Amino acid sequence: RSVPEAAMAAERPLTLFALSAAAVSRSMAALERDVWALPGPLLRGLLPLLTVFHLERAEDAARRAGLSTQPIWRKLWDDVMKTRPPNSESITCWRKKFLETFFSNVLHGVLDVSSDWRLNDRHFSPLLHSSPHVSQLTLCNMLQGAVELTAEHNHKVLENLAGSLQVLKFQHLLSCNQSIRRSLALLLHRLIHHGSVSQVSMYSWPVPDPVLLVLILTMSAGFWRPGNALAYHGSPCGLCREEDQAQSQESAQERTERGCNAEWEGSNGENQKRSPEEADAHMNSLLSGPRSPPLQNPAFEETSSEVRCDHTRIQGGSPPHSSSERLSCHPIPQKTCRQLKPAVGRKRRCLRWSRGHCADPEDLYDFVFTVAREDNSGLLGKTRTTEGENAENWTNSSPGSPCTGHSGCKKRRGPAGIFSLKAAHRFRSVSTLELFSISLTGETCRTLSNLLSSWVSLENLVLSYNGLDANISCILSGLRALSRHPECRFRVLRVSDMFSHMPCMELVRCILSALPQLHTLSVSFDLKNQLEGSRPEGNPSCSEAEIPESCLEVLEIRFPREPLHTAFLLPVLKASKSLQQLSLDSATLPCPQELGLLLEVLRECTPNLKKLSFHDVNLAEHQKEVLLLLQDPGLQEITFSFCRLFESSTAEFLLEIINTVKRNSSLKSLKLPGNRLGNDRLVALADIFSEDSSSSLCQLDVSSNCIKPDGLLEFTKKLEGHIQQRGGQIPFTHLRLFQNWLDQDAETAQEALRRLKAVCSVVNDSWDSSQAFADYISVM
Repeated sequence: RSVPEAAMAAERPLTLFALSAAAVSRSMAALERDVWALPGPLLRGLLPLLTVFHLERAEDAARRAGLSTQPIWRKLWDDVMKTRPPNSESITCWRKKFLETFFSNVLHGVLDVSSDWRLNDRHFSPLLHSSPHVSQLTLCNMLQGAVELTAEHNHKVLENLAGSLQVLKFQHLLSCNQSIRRSLALLLHRLIHHGSVSQVSMYSWPVPDPVLLVLILTMSAGFWRPGNALAYHGSPCGLCREEDQAQSQESAQERTERGCNAEWEGSNGENQKRSPEEADAHMNSLLSGPRSPPLQNPAFEETSSEVRCDHTRIQGGSPPHSSSERLSCHPIPQKTCRQLKPAVGRKRRCLRWSRGHCADPEDLYDFVFTVAREDNSGLLGKTRTTEGENAENWTNSSPGSPCTGHSGCKKRRGPAGIFSLKAAHRFRSVSTLELFSISLTGETCRTLSNLLSSWVSLENLVLSYNGLDANISCILSGLRALSRHPECRFRVLRVSDMFSHMPCMELVRCILSALPQLHTLSVSFDLKNQLEGSRPEGNPSCSEAEIPESCLEVLEIRFPREPLHTAFLLPVLKASKSLQQLSLDSATLPCPQELGLLLEVLRECTPNLKKLSFHDVNLAEHQKEVLLLLQDPGLQEITFSFCRLFESSTAEFLLEIINTVKRNSSLKSLKLPGNRLGNDRLVALADIFSEDSSSSLCQLDVSSNCIKPDGLLEFTKKLEGHIQQRGGQIPFTHLRLFQNWLDQDAETAQEALRRLKAVCSVVNDSWDSSQAFADYISVM
């Protein structure tokens, strides 16, 4: 008996149709085209008996027959994955979700395809067939997935990923050898430089391998250098080769028409007489080995101010440096001039060169650490040094760096064997970089700052729990240089850490002064730094600097239990006329009048403010200000989260809240989690939707409010009564009930939820209140 027949027999006795369907399923390789032409009723019975490979290919036929495969894919998920995916309510396509997870599990050896007949078909490769559906991929541990994907037999899989993959994640990485790093370099080159990956995220790497980390950062920024590191099984990257051939033809034609504008040195005449072939050979000799042509023209920043060539925009990626710097943007196969030699930098001669030996052009270790030693004066401005960093700090080598700064290195002239950013090719780069729980040393921060200074495609940067401390100034210096670039797209910055290096408001002012084009800024810290007032030398207090008018739309600040002084926030709000969303978390109010001052400032300075959020801010003694906020006609969403609203209030205060919301027709969302509403106050809130109400409230969040099933049922009955009085029409559409005591009476809770779901969309969870109470007692 076949596997499909056995599966059906376990459920019910076999019918003639079931036997026929099982036979067809076994012969799909020969009958596939005929099966897709079957009538809808027959196709409906056959689809659940197909393997995942044929089921995926049946999508078009099912759509033509008016059938949906989503229930089948959902059942496959439950049978095979045996887990509930996070945010399952928001999954719109179970086919994509299943095949994407299927690809990842097979790649990492988590799933054995022989364990289920629906996953195993000798006519199909699991990785190849599911790869077109993968938009997000996570690589972890020893990067076994990268090695597998770059293997020769998975060449087509890698091609499919280059077209489908959008987000590439790294998690729990470990140190690896050079062979694995080469595989990773090839993978990043194909997926980022010649692919569609737009986001790179790294998670949980407390002690990162500096070589591996900087390799990922540099290639995400679109940098790589010539050499065999990008060779694929002995041959250069085909896409690079094709692009280079087209560019070589264009550059040859341009040279014949206009020549070079630079002033040539002593060998000018000899170089200009060379043919393109001779120029290619000469350049290859300068680069000390074979190269892999880039997707875009390579850009060398000249240290000599005498060389001035036309700037060429690099498509699909980022220009190498800011427009204020002198660029040499000709393709590599061109006539060479001696000005190219200092591009590596005379101050960064490798010790091995001083001994007469050339570095291995394939040495990844050499390249990634050269990035951190780039001359800061070239990338971040030549007129002045940045905060807390002088020119020597940027050019000095780290102790682990291959270049030791030996005097022989500085005296030796000519091209070093180590390729710096100035001699690196520039490819397509990602637009989002996220670093979560990745420890960043001073050396790594200098590397990242150097990369950021010319990363014009970068739009979003997330730095979370990286132990930056004073190194935040180094990161900001790179972002400041980036903001001066005319093609800068940087719009979102999120910084969170355990300790704050400086007061939150001062850091916010520093960031906005450096990056006035930001649209979203989030600053979050857990604890205050014990070293009060410690700042890098040479960095004046940002509180003294005037903030230019900004484009800020979203501002989120989580204070490490710092007092909220409106006087410090005032300059930020005055400079942010476009602010639409403000979130203040864990702030303390130094005096009763402080919140009132804040409300006055908000009314005067932020006319476009639509969303205001307070979290873990004690508002128990600020009832008047709370009511003023609730009647503000400009606000559409207000959040009072864990703000102790009713800690010392009376029943009259709750009644005033209800009447204020009833009269406010502009408020759409009210979020009150963690304020100990209890049953009685929840039932009273139903009056917001009474017959005499003009409220437009659509969303209500009462999570973590000690609500019991009987109270929820009473609220539901009262809400139903108001709906009936208003002819069945109210604006209320969403109710959030997370972490309430609904498990104390499951039957009553189910009845309340069933009746509520007939009125609005309800989002809740199966929270164990007894365990939560035990956890609460254990930490008291």
